[in-house]
Amino acid sequence: MGEKAMRYVKQNLLAILTVAGVVAGIVLGIILHATSSGAWTSRNVMYMQYIGDLFLQMLRGLVLPLIISALVAAVSSMDLSMSGRIGGLAVAYYLLTTILAIALGVILAITIKPGVNHSVEGEVEEVISRNVTTADTLMDLIRNLFPPNYVQATLQQYQTELIPPSENDTEALMDINLWKVHGIFINSTNILGLVMASIIFGIALSSTRKETATVSNFFRELNILMMKITRWVIWFSPVGVLFLICAKFIESDNLDVFLRLGIYFGTVLGGILFHGFVVLPLIYYCLTRKNPYILVRHMGQAIATAFGTSSSSATIPVTLQCLEENHGVDPRISRFMIPIGATINMDGTALYEAVAVIFIAQLRNVPMSFVDILAISLTATAASIGAASIPQAGLVTMVMVLDVVGLPAEDVSIIVAVDWLLDRFRTVINVIGDSFGVGIVGNYSKKFLKQLDSQQFNDSNVELHERL
Repeated sequence: MGEKAMRYVKQNLLAILTVAGVVAGIVLGIILHATSSGAWTSRNVMYMQYIGDLFLQMLRGLVLPLIISALVAAVSSMDLSMSGRIGGLAVAYYLLTTILAIALGVILAITIKPGVNHSVEGEVEEVISRNVTTADTLMDLIRNLFPPNYVQATLQQYQTELIPPSENDTEALMDINLWKVHGIFINSTNILGLVMASIIFGIALSSTRKETATVSNFFRELNILMMKITRWVIWFSPVGVLFLICAKFIESDNLDVFLRLGIYFGTVLGGILFHGFVVLPLIYYCLTRKNPYILVRHMGQAIATAFGTSSSSATIPVTLQCLEENHGVDPRISRFMIPIGATINMDGTALYEAVAVIFIAQLRNVPMSFVDILAISLTATAASIGAASIPQAGLVTMVMVLDVVGLPAEDVSIIVAVDWLLDRFRTVINVIGDSFGVGIVGNYSKKFLKQLDSQQFNDSNVELHERL
Protein backbone atom coordinates (compact mmCIF):
# COMPACT_ATOMS: atom_id res chain seq x y z
CA MET A 1 0.00 0.00 0.00
CA GLY A 2 2.85 2.33 0.89
CA GLU A 3 4.62 1.64 -2.41
CA LYS A 4 1.44 2.32 -4.37
CA ALA A 5 0.93 5.60 -2.52
CA MET A 6 4.52 6.65 -3.16
CA ARG A 7 4.21 5.73 -6.83
CA TYR A 8 0.98 7.73 -7.12
CA VAL A 9 2.58 10.75 -5.40
CA LYS A 10 5.61 10.53 -7.67
CA GLN A 11 3.47 10.31 -10.82
CA ASN A 12 1.20 13.18 -9.76
CA LEU A 13 3.70 15.27 -7.81
CA LEU A 14 3.30 18.37 -9.97
CA ALA A 15 -0.50 18.31 -9.79
CA ILE A 16 -0.43 17.79 -6.01
CA LEU A 17 2.01 20.66 -5.54
CA THR A 18 -0.07 22.97 -7.74
CA VAL A 19 -3.32 22.18 -5.89
CA ALA A 20 -1.42 22.77 -2.63
CA GLY A 21 -0.24 26.12 -4.02
CA VAL A 22 -3.85 27.12 -4.82
CA VAL A 23 -5.07 26.20 -1.33
CA ALA A 24 -2.10 27.89 0.33
CA GLY A 25 -2.65 31.03 -1.74
CA ILE A 26 -6.32 31.26 -0.71
CA VAL A 27 -5.62 30.63 2.99
CA LEU A 28 -2.63 32.97 3.13
CA GLY A 29 -4.50 35.68 1.20
CA ILE A 30 -7.51 35.55 3.53
CA ILE A 31 -5.29 35.64 6.61
CA LEU A 32 -3.19 38.56 5.37
CA HIS A 33 -6.29 40.47 4.23
CA ALA A 34 -8.00 39.95 7.60
CA THR A 35 -4.97 40.97 9.67
CA SER A 36 -3.65 43.84 7.55
CA SER A 37 -6.25 46.46 8.63
CA GLY A 38 -5.84 48.22 5.28
CA ALA A 39 -2.04 48.39 5.56
CA TRP A 40 -1.46 46.73 2.17
CA THR A 41 -0.65 49.43 -0.40
CA SER A 42 -0.75 48.85 -4.15
CA ARG A 43 3.05 48.64 -4.12
CA ASN A 44 2.99 45.93 -1.45
CA VAL A 45 0.44 44.00 -3.50
CA MET A 46 2.68 44.39 -6.55
CA TYR A 47 5.61 42.91 -4.60
CA MET A 48 3.45 39.98 -3.46
CA GLN A 49 2.23 39.33 -7.01
CA TYR A 50 5.62 39.76 -8.66
CA ILE A 51 6.60 36.08 -8.73
CA GLY A 52 3.14 35.10 -9.97
CA ASP A 53 3.38 37.68 -12.76
CA LEU A 54 6.72 36.26 -13.85
CA PHE A 55 5.19 32.79 -14.07
CA LEU A 56 2.20 34.15 -16.02
CA GLN A 57 4.50 35.99 -18.44
CA MET A 58 6.50 32.81 -19.05
CA LEU A 59 3.31 30.92 -19.88
CA ARG A 60 2.03 33.68 -22.14
CA GLY A 61 5.38 33.79 -23.90
CA LEU A 62 4.95 30.12 -24.79
CA VAL A 63 1.40 30.46 -26.11
CA LEU A 64 2.08 31.94 -29.55
CA PRO A 65 4.93 29.66 -30.75
CA LEU A 66 3.20 26.66 -29.17
CA ILE A 67 -0.17 27.34 -30.83
CA ILE A 68 1.33 27.97 -34.27
CA SER A 69 3.74 25.03 -34.23
CA ALA A 70 1.16 22.64 -32.71
CA LEU A 71 -1.60 23.52 -35.19
CA VAL A 72 0.63 23.51 -38.27
CA ALA A 73 2.26 20.22 -37.23
CA ALA A 74 -1.09 18.59 -36.38
CA VAL A 75 -2.94 19.66 -39.54
CA SER A 76 -0.01 18.98 -41.89
CA SER A 77 0.29 15.41 -40.59
CA MET A 78 -3.32 14.60 -41.56
CA ASP A 79 -4.93 14.19 -44.92
CA LEU A 80 -7.50 16.80 -45.84
CA SER A 81 -10.51 14.54 -45.23
CA MET A 82 -9.24 13.83 -41.72
CA SER A 83 -8.83 17.51 -40.90
CA GLY A 84 -12.34 18.21 -42.11
CA ARG A 85 -13.80 15.36 -40.08
CA ILE A 86 -12.08 16.39 -36.84
CA GLY A 87 -12.98 20.04 -37.42
CA GLY A 88 -16.64 19.16 -38.01
CA LEU A 89 -16.84 17.01 -34.88
CA ALA A 90 -15.10 19.72 -32.83
CA VAL A 91 -17.48 22.49 -33.98
CA ALA A 92 -20.53 20.29 -33.34
CA TYR A 93 -19.29 19.56 -29.81
CA TYR A 94 -18.50 23.21 -29.07
CA LEU A 95 -21.95 24.38 -30.21
CA LEU A 96 -23.76 21.63 -28.28
CA THR A 97 -22.00 22.29 -24.97
CA THR A 98 -22.28 26.08 -25.29
CA ILE A 99 -26.03 25.88 -25.93
CA LEU A 100 -26.47 23.51 -22.98
CA ALA A 101 -24.46 25.85 -20.73
CA ILE A 102 -26.60 28.86 -21.66
CA ALA A 103 -29.83 26.88 -21.23
CA LEU A 104 -28.69 25.78 -17.77
CA GLY A 105 -27.79 29.36 -16.83
CA VAL A 106 -31.16 30.73 -17.97
CA ILE A 107 -33.07 28.00 -16.09
CA LEU A 108 -31.11 28.63 -12.88
CA ALA A 109 -31.50 32.42 -13.09
CA ILE A 110 -35.26 32.22 -13.72
CA THR A 111 -35.81 29.55 -11.05
CA ILE A 112 -33.60 30.89 -8.24
CA LYS A 113 -34.16 34.59 -9.11
CA PRO A 114 -30.90 35.82 -7.52
CA GLY A 115 -31.72 39.50 -8.17
CA VAL A 116 -35.28 39.58 -6.83
CA ASN A 117 -35.72 41.43 -3.52
CA HIS A 118 -32.00 42.15 -3.35
CA SER A 119 -30.44 45.55 -3.83
CA VAL A 120 -26.77 46.25 -4.30
CA GLU A 121 -25.86 49.47 -2.56
CA GLY A 122 -22.68 51.35 -1.88
CA GLU A 123 -19.81 52.01 -4.19
CA VAL A 124 -19.21 49.89 -7.23
CA GLU A 125 -16.06 49.70 -9.31
CA GLU A 126 -15.82 51.68 -12.50
CA VAL A 127 -15.80 49.58 -15.64
CA ILE A 128 -14.51 50.88 -18.92
CA SER A 129 -16.99 49.93 -21.63
CA ARG A 130 -17.35 50.93 -25.25
CA ASN A 131 -20.41 51.75 -27.32
CA VAL A 132 -20.86 49.03 -29.90
CA THR A 133 -23.69 47.11 -31.52
CA THR A 134 -24.05 43.33 -31.66
CA ALA A 135 -23.54 43.41 -35.44
CA ASP A 136 -20.24 45.29 -35.00
CA THR A 137 -18.96 42.73 -32.52
CA LEU A 138 -19.86 39.78 -34.76
CA MET A 139 -18.31 41.42 -37.82
CA ASP A 140 -15.13 42.15 -35.82
CA LEU A 141 -14.98 38.46 -34.99
CA ILE A 142 -15.02 37.55 -38.68
CA ARG A 143 -12.62 40.37 -39.64
CA ASN A 144 -10.08 39.12 -37.12
CA LEU A 145 -10.13 35.70 -38.78
CA PHE A 146 -8.35 37.30 -41.74
CA PRO A 147 -5.84 39.88 -40.43
CA PRO A 148 -4.27 42.20 -43.03
CA ASN A 149 -0.83 41.75 -41.47
CA TYR A 150 0.16 38.58 -39.64
CA VAL A 151 3.09 40.24 -37.89
CA GLN A 152 0.69 42.87 -36.57
CA ALA A 153 -1.73 40.09 -35.55
CA THR A 154 0.79 38.88 -32.97
CA LEU A 155 0.36 42.21 -31.17
CA GLN A 156 -2.95 43.77 -32.21
CA GLN A 157 -6.47 42.94 -33.33
CA TYR A 158 -9.15 44.95 -35.12
CA GLN A 159 -11.99 46.58 -33.21
CA THR A 160 -14.89 48.72 -34.40
CA GLU A 161 -15.27 52.03 -32.60
CA LEU A 162 -18.39 54.19 -32.80
CA ILE A 163 -17.87 57.95 -32.59
CA PRO A 164 -20.87 59.84 -31.15
CA PRO A 165 -22.14 62.98 -32.91
CA SER A 166 -22.08 66.41 -31.34
CA GLU A 167 -24.28 67.03 -28.34
CA ASN A 168 -26.39 69.42 -30.39
CA ASP A 169 -27.64 66.60 -32.62
CA THR A 170 -29.97 65.05 -30.03
CA GLU A 171 -31.71 62.67 -32.45
CA ALA A 172 -28.47 61.14 -33.74
CA LEU A 173 -27.04 61.02 -30.21
CA MET A 174 -29.93 58.82 -29.05
CA ASP A 175 -29.65 56.39 -31.98
CA ILE A 176 -26.35 54.48 -31.92
CA ASN A 177 -26.92 53.30 -35.51
CA LEU A 178 -26.41 56.89 -36.69
CA TRP A 179 -22.98 57.21 -35.05
CA LYS A 180 -19.87 57.35 -37.21
CA VAL A 181 -18.16 53.97 -37.66
CA HIS A 182 -14.39 53.93 -37.18
CA GLY A 183 -11.98 50.99 -37.11
CA ILE A 184 -8.95 50.82 -34.80
CA PHE A 185 -6.34 48.26 -33.82
CA ILE A 186 -6.08 47.58 -30.10
CA ASN A 187 -3.13 46.04 -28.26
CA SER A 188 -4.30 42.45 -27.92
CA THR A 189 -2.95 39.38 -29.72
CA ASN A 190 -5.29 38.26 -32.51
CA ILE A 191 -5.29 34.59 -31.51
CA LEU A 192 -8.27 33.82 -33.74
CA GLY A 193 -6.53 35.11 -36.86
CA LEU A 194 -3.31 33.27 -36.09
CA VAL A 195 -5.25 30.05 -35.47
CA MET A 196 -6.98 30.40 -38.84
CA ALA A 197 -3.67 31.17 -40.59
CA SER A 198 -2.01 28.15 -38.95
CA ILE A 199 -4.83 25.84 -40.03
CA ILE A 200 -4.71 27.10 -43.62
CA PHE A 201 -0.90 26.81 -43.69
CA GLY A 202 -1.16 23.27 -42.29
CA ILE A 203 -3.75 22.30 -44.91
CA ALA A 204 -1.45 23.64 -47.65
CA LEU A 205 1.45 21.55 -46.27
CA SER A 206 -0.78 18.49 -46.08
CA SER A 207 -1.82 18.86 -49.72
CA THR A 208 1.83 19.20 -50.85
CA ARG A 209 3.34 16.69 -48.44
CA LYS A 210 6.11 15.32 -50.67
CA GLU A 211 7.27 18.70 -51.99
CA THR A 212 7.24 20.41 -48.58
CA ALA A 213 8.45 17.64 -46.26
CA THR A 214 11.28 19.84 -44.94
CA VAL A 215 8.88 22.60 -43.86
CA SER A 216 6.57 20.07 -42.19
CA ASN A 217 9.48 18.54 -40.31
CA PHE A 218 10.57 22.02 -39.16
CA PHE A 219 7.20 22.71 -37.51
CA ARG A 220 7.05 19.24 -35.96
CA GLU A 221 10.53 19.65 -34.48
CA LEU A 222 9.70 23.20 -33.34
CA ASN A 223 6.65 21.80 -31.56
CA ILE A 224 8.79 19.18 -29.82
CA LEU A 225 11.13 21.95 -28.60
CA MET A 226 8.23 24.08 -27.37
CA MET A 227 6.74 21.16 -25.45
CA LYS A 228 10.11 20.52 -23.82
CA ILE A 229 10.39 24.16 -22.70
CA THR A 230 6.78 23.99 -21.52
CA ARG A 231 7.60 21.08 -19.21
CA TRP A 232 10.34 23.16 -17.63
CA VAL A 233 8.12 26.22 -17.15
CA ILE A 234 5.13 24.45 -15.60
CA TRP A 235 7.25 23.22 -12.70
CA PHE A 236 7.08 26.84 -11.52
CA SER A 237 3.26 26.68 -11.40
CA PRO A 238 2.85 25.72 -7.69
CA VAL A 239 4.75 28.83 -6.59
CA GLY A 240 3.31 31.04 -9.33
CA VAL A 241 -0.37 30.33 -8.61
CA LEU A 242 0.24 30.68 -4.86
CA PHE A 243 1.42 34.29 -5.23
CA LEU A 244 -1.19 35.18 -7.89
CA ILE A 245 -4.13 34.05 -5.75
CA CYS A 246 -2.71 35.40 -2.49
CA ALA A 247 -2.21 38.86 -4.03
CA LYS A 248 -5.74 38.86 -5.44
CA PHE A 249 -7.27 38.24 -2.02
CA ILE A 250 -5.05 40.87 -0.39
CA GLU A 251 -5.92 43.66 -2.84
CA SER A 252 -9.68 43.07 -2.73
CA ASP A 253 -11.48 45.68 -0.64
CA ASN A 254 -14.88 44.17 -1.25
CA LEU A 255 -14.80 40.67 0.25
CA ASP A 256 -17.90 41.65 2.22
CA VAL A 257 -19.76 42.03 -1.08
CA PHE A 258 -20.24 38.27 -1.07
CA LEU A 259 -22.91 38.81 1.60
CA ARG A 260 -24.90 41.06 -0.76
CA LEU A 261 -24.24 39.13 -3.95
CA GLY A 262 -24.15 35.71 -2.29
CA ILE A 263 -27.19 34.29 -4.09
CA TYR A 264 -25.92 35.48 -7.47
CA PHE A 265 -22.45 34.13 -6.73
CA GLY A 266 -23.87 30.77 -5.60
CA THR A 267 -26.13 30.54 -8.65
CA VAL A 268 -23.32 31.12 -11.14
CA LEU A 269 -20.86 28.92 -9.27
CA GLY A 270 -23.38 26.11 -8.81
CA GLY A 271 -24.32 26.23 -12.50
CA ILE A 272 -20.69 26.27 -13.63
CA LEU A 273 -19.72 23.33 -11.42
CA PHE A 274 -22.84 21.34 -12.37
CA HIS A 275 -22.14 21.89 -16.07
CA GLY A 276 -18.45 21.03 -15.75
CA PHE A 277 -18.66 18.03 -13.43
CA VAL A 278 -22.09 16.57 -14.29
CA VAL A 279 -23.33 17.66 -17.74
CA LEU A 280 -20.01 17.42 -19.60
CA PRO A 281 -19.01 14.10 -17.98
CA LEU A 282 -22.47 12.71 -18.85
CA ILE A 283 -22.02 13.72 -22.50
CA TYR A 284 -18.54 12.19 -22.47
CA TYR A 285 -19.81 8.92 -20.97
CA CYS A 286 -22.77 8.64 -23.36
CA LEU A 287 -20.54 9.15 -26.41
CA THR A 288 -17.48 7.14 -25.35
CA ARG A 289 -18.73 4.71 -22.64
CA LYS A 290 -15.66 5.58 -20.58
CA ASN A 291 -15.34 6.89 -17.02
CA PRO A 292 -15.18 10.70 -17.43
CA TYR A 293 -13.69 11.32 -14.00
CA ILE A 294 -10.51 9.49 -14.98
CA LEU A 295 -9.96 12.26 -17.53
CA VAL A 296 -10.76 14.89 -14.88
CA ARG A 297 -8.20 13.32 -12.57
CA HIS A 298 -5.59 13.35 -15.32
CA MET A 299 -6.32 17.04 -15.91
CA GLY A 300 -5.58 18.02 -12.29
CA GLN A 301 -2.51 20.08 -13.19
CA ALA A 302 -4.34 21.96 -15.95
CA ILE A 303 -7.34 22.61 -13.67
CA ALA A 304 -5.14 24.06 -10.94
CA THR A 305 -3.22 26.19 -13.45
CA ALA A 306 -6.48 27.46 -15.01
CA PHE A 307 -7.74 28.49 -11.58
CA GLY A 308 -4.46 30.21 -10.74
CA THR A 309 -3.93 32.06 -14.03
CA SER A 310 -7.60 32.68 -14.96
CA SER A 311 -6.61 32.34 -18.63
CA SER A 312 -7.47 29.54 -21.06
CA SER A 313 -4.69 30.62 -23.41
CA ALA A 314 -2.03 30.64 -20.69
CA THR A 315 -3.17 27.15 -19.67
CA ILE A 316 -2.80 25.68 -23.19
CA PRO A 317 0.74 24.30 -22.62
CA VAL A 318 -0.30 22.52 -19.41
CA THR A 319 -3.56 21.25 -20.96
CA LEU A 320 -1.67 19.69 -23.86
CA GLN A 321 0.79 18.00 -21.54
CA CYS A 322 -1.94 16.57 -19.30
CA LEU A 323 -3.96 15.23 -22.24
CA GLU A 324 -1.01 13.69 -24.06
CA GLU A 325 1.15 12.41 -21.22
CA ASN A 326 -1.44 11.65 -18.50
CA HIS A 327 -4.45 10.62 -20.59
CA GLY A 328 -2.71 9.26 -23.68
CA VAL A 329 -4.57 11.38 -26.26
CA ASP A 330 -3.19 11.38 -29.81
CA PRO A 331 -1.20 14.65 -30.16
CA ARG A 332 -2.67 15.22 -33.62
CA ILE A 333 -6.12 15.58 -32.03
CA SER A 334 -5.12 17.56 -28.94
CA ARG A 335 -2.84 19.99 -30.77
CA PHE A 336 -5.53 20.62 -33.37
CA MET A 337 -8.46 21.11 -30.97
CA ILE A 338 -7.04 22.73 -27.82
CA PRO A 339 -5.83 26.01 -29.43
CA ILE A 340 -9.18 26.34 -31.21
CA GLY A 341 -11.16 25.38 -28.10
CA ALA A 342 -9.28 27.89 -25.95
CA THR A 343 -10.34 30.57 -28.43
CA ILE A 344 -14.01 29.76 -29.17
CA ASN A 345 -15.26 27.18 -26.64
CA MET A 346 -16.25 29.15 -23.53
CA ASP A 347 -18.99 27.19 -21.74
CA GLY A 348 -18.31 28.81 -18.38
CA THR A 349 -18.38 32.30 -19.90
CA ALA A 350 -21.65 31.60 -21.75
CA LEU A 351 -23.41 30.35 -18.61
CA TYR A 352 -22.12 33.26 -16.53
CA GLU A 353 -23.27 35.88 -19.02
CA ALA A 354 -26.78 34.43 -19.23
CA VAL A 355 -27.14 34.42 -15.41
CA ALA A 356 -25.52 37.84 -14.94
CA VAL A 357 -27.78 39.64 -17.45
CA ILE A 358 -30.96 38.16 -15.95
CA PHE A 359 -29.64 38.98 -12.46
CA ILE A 360 -29.10 42.64 -13.42
CA ALA A 361 -32.57 42.77 -15.01
CA GLN A 362 -34.07 41.39 -11.79
CA LEU A 363 -32.20 43.99 -9.73
CA ARG A 364 -33.71 46.74 -11.88
CA ASN A 365 -37.17 45.09 -11.88
CA VAL A 366 -37.07 44.83 -15.67
CA PRO A 367 -39.39 42.00 -16.82
CA MET A 368 -37.87 39.42 -19.15
CA SER A 369 -40.06 38.12 -21.98
CA PHE A 370 -39.45 34.89 -23.88
CA VAL A 371 -38.06 36.94 -26.78
CA ASP A 372 -35.64 38.72 -24.42
CA ILE A 373 -34.42 35.42 -23.00
CA LEU A 374 -33.99 34.02 -26.52
CA ALA A 375 -32.02 37.14 -27.50
CA ILE A 376 -29.85 36.77 -24.38
CA SER A 377 -29.17 33.13 -25.26
CA LEU A 378 -28.20 33.82 -28.87
CA THR A 379 -26.07 36.85 -28.00
CA ALA A 380 -24.37 35.06 -25.10
CA THR A 381 -23.44 32.26 -27.51
CA ALA A 382 -21.84 34.75 -29.92
CA ALA A 383 -20.24 36.68 -27.07
CA SER A 384 -18.69 33.57 -25.53
CA ILE A 385 -17.19 32.66 -28.91
CA GLY A 386 -15.84 36.18 -29.32
CA ALA A 387 -14.51 36.45 -25.76
CA ALA A 388 -10.72 36.50 -25.66
CA SER A 389 -9.24 33.69 -23.58
CA ILE A 390 -7.74 36.16 -21.09
CA PRO A 391 -8.69 37.04 -17.52
CA GLN A 392 -12.13 38.69 -17.15
CA ALA A 393 -12.70 39.05 -20.91
CA GLY A 394 -16.33 38.13 -20.18
CA LEU A 395 -16.89 41.58 -18.67
CA VAL A 396 -16.18 43.17 -22.05
CA THR A 397 -18.58 40.92 -24.01
CA MET A 398 -21.16 41.34 -21.23
CA VAL A 399 -21.72 44.89 -22.48
CA MET A 400 -22.90 43.49 -25.82
CA VAL A 401 -25.41 41.17 -24.14
CA LEU A 402 -26.74 43.98 -21.95
CA ASP A 403 -27.28 46.17 -25.02
CA VAL A 404 -29.49 43.51 -26.60
CA VAL A 405 -32.08 43.68 -23.79
CA GLY A 406 -31.75 47.43 -23.28
CA LEU A 407 -29.95 47.39 -19.94
CA PRO A 408 -27.31 50.06 -19.21
CA ALA A 409 -23.72 48.95 -19.79
CA GLU A 410 -22.55 50.54 -16.54
CA ASP A 411 -24.52 47.90 -14.61
CA VAL A 412 -21.61 45.57 -15.29
CA SER A 413 -19.91 47.36 -12.40
CA ILE A 414 -22.38 45.70 -10.00
CA ILE A 415 -20.80 42.28 -10.50
CA VAL A 416 -17.16 43.32 -10.87
CA ALA A 417 -16.48 42.84 -7.15
CA VAL A 418 -17.14 39.09 -7.33
CA ASP A 419 -16.25 38.52 -10.97
CA TRP A 420 -12.52 38.08 -10.36
CA LEU A 421 -13.22 34.87 -8.40
CA LEU A 422 -15.99 33.58 -10.66
CA ASP A 423 -13.68 34.15 -13.62
CA ARG A 424 -11.28 31.56 -12.23
CA PHE A 425 -14.02 28.95 -11.98
CA ARG A 426 -15.23 29.82 -15.48
CA THR A 427 -11.73 29.26 -16.82
CA VAL A 428 -11.55 25.86 -15.11
CA ILE A 429 -14.81 24.78 -16.78
CA ASN A 430 -13.66 26.16 -20.14
CA VAL A 431 -10.50 24.03 -19.91
CA ILE A 432 -12.44 20.94 -18.76
CA GLY A 433 -14.88 21.41 -21.64
CA ASP A 434 -12.02 21.60 -24.15
CA SER A 435 -10.47 18.46 -22.66
CA PHE A 436 -13.69 16.43 -22.81
CA GLY A 437 -14.06 17.54 -26.44
CA VAL A 438 -10.59 16.24 -27.27
CA GLY A 439 -11.42 12.93 -25.54
CA ILE A 440 -14.69 12.53 -27.48
CA VAL A 441 -13.28 13.46 -30.87
CA GLY A 442 -10.18 11.33 -30.24
CA ASN A 443 -12.37 8.34 -29.42
CA TYR A 444 -14.37 8.74 -32.64
CA SER A 445 -11.24 9.28 -34.72
CA LYS A 446 -9.21 6.23 -33.63
CA LYS A 447 -10.02 4.15 -36.72
CA PHE A 448 -9.27 7.01 -39.08
CA LEU A 449 -5.96 7.75 -37.35
CA LYS A 450 -4.95 4.07 -37.62
CA GLN A 451 -5.87 4.06 -41.31
CA LEU A 452 -3.88 7.25 -41.79
CA ASP A 453 -0.84 5.78 -40.03
CA SER A 454 -1.11 2.61 -42.09
CA GLN A 455 -1.41 4.58 -45.32
CA GLN A 456 1.59 6.76 -44.46
CA PHE A 457 3.61 3.64 -43.58
CA ASN A 458 2.74 2.02 -46.91
CA ASP A 459 3.54 5.21 -48.81
CA SER A 460 6.96 5.44 -47.13
CA ASN A 461 7.68 1.79 -47.98
CA VAL A 462 6.74 2.37 -51.61
CA GLU A 463 8.94 5.48 -51.74
CA LEU A 464 11.85 3.55 -50.19
CA HIS A 465 11.35 0.70 -52.65
CA GLU A 466 11.37 3.13 -55.58
CA ARG A 467 14.64 4.66 -54.35
CA LEU A 468 16.26 1.23 -54.06
